[in-house]
Amino acid sequence: MKGDVSAIVLAAGESRRMGQFNKLSLPIAGVPLLQHMLQTLLQSKLREVVVVVGHEQDRVRGMLAGMPVRIVSNDCYREGQMTSVYCGMQDLQEPCDGVMVCLSDQPLLQAHDINLLVDYFLNRPAAILVPTYRGQRGNPIILAAQHRSDILKGERNLGCKRFIEKNPELVTTLEFANDHVVFDLDTPEDYAQLQLRLADTSQANDNALEARGS
Repeated sequence: MKGDVSAIVLAAGESRRMGQFNKLSLPIAGVPLLQHMLQTLLQSKLREVVVVVGHEQDRVRGMLAGMPVRIVSNDCYREGQMTSVYCGMQDLQEPCDGVMVCLSDQPLLQAHDINLLVDYFLNRPAAILVPTYRGQRGNPIILAAQHRSDILKGERNLGCKRFIEKNPELVTTLEFANDHVVFDLDTPEDYAQLQLRLADTSQANDNALEARGS
């Protein structure tokens, strides 16, 4: 068993702000964004991963072919993100202490970042764990298992953001040293910024290797 936190990945949206492209198919390090995200999550301590699909779901399912994840369809995805959370919560099969709610467009996240959240949650039980960077709230969040029951009992349209705002006394924050938890891809400008960052990182790695070889 990897741990007692499972994950829901929200991959049902229309990514309208990205323009004509479905952002989940944008190439990141040679693979589609969604596949890149799933590879990161599957390398972490998460116990079970459920991916919620909706918009262009046949295409999205194709990106997930052969990956050890559960896929659930949200026919109501146009009604808002919380309908996808609800579908994911319904489809979890394994018992867990917490549910990580993951966006599908955070390409800077690494397995180490996910593990930090999982370990912090398991070692210091929190009702709602929210990562932050320089005080800015980020994602993914972890909800304690009892909130899964609350959502399935009728808070379907509340939304994670409103759920957190409604219950501030239940929130524990974990400050990150990097901006991985607050960086996501919503617009073509975001994607251009990511490409520059990845290019800079690649160049820095090449320089380091050259320095070692000299």
